[in-house]
Amino acid sequence: MRSVVVTGGATGIGYAVAAAFAAAGDQVVITGRREGPLKEAAQRIGATAVAFDAADPAAVAGALPALPAHVDVLVNNAGGNTSFDRPDPADGDLEALAANWRANLDANLLSAVLVTAALTPRLTDHARIVTIGSIAARQGAGSYGAAKAAVEAWTASIASELGPRGITANVVAPGLILATEFFRDRLTEDGIGQRVAATRNRRAGAPDDVAAAVLFLAAPTAGHVTGQVIHVNGGAYLGR
Repeated sequence: MRSVVVTGGATGIGYAVAAAFAAAGDQVVITGRREGPLKEAAQRIGATAVAFDAADPAAVAGALPALPAHVDVLVNNAGGNTSFDRPDPADGDLEALAANWRANLDANLLSAVLVTAALTPRLTDHARIVTIGSIAARQGAGSYGAAKAAVEAWTASIASELGPRGITANVVAPGLILATEFFRDRLTEDGIGQRVAATRNRRAGAPDDVAAAVLFLAAPTAGHVTGQVIHVNGGAYLGR
């Protein structure tokens, strides 16, 4: 039985990942900022809920006593495109532009960096780190795409740093995944159609598609796969 921590585990991809580990018999801790949904999700799958903001250094440090003393698998899923929640900055408003970029970097990059750094002393030898990236790292999407591209570069660094302990670090990069909160109800049928048309298998992804890739990378048999970006987007990252 492994000890698994999944950040952003209350809904969507994070929930599917956590549920898959729990179904496999692992001890799962899910984290997130919204205590209510987090506790409800944990109860449904038999996990433990620890509420905190993964992008806040003080909050991460404060949560450590509630997190496992030994961690076999860490899944950095917390994040999302914060630009959906913020107005576009006016032309020339550099303060607003900087704030928008920092928000996405905090949510998607810093959250993974902080949680991983805080838990590194607790990672067992041959532990697995999987961070959820995005097709946007290759195709671009403003500050969100840049943050996910930075996740890939950072993952390469920690794969090198922690590799001597047998610890692997990889990225799973989804494309369009339905049944999540990512698009904040802004995705139209036309938008779905365009994204599906860009895939090779002509379908949208589901959270379980991503969970399956995460479980593969977390398996004991995947010890020679590290520093990689595994695309779970139907080949859409290849372009049309």
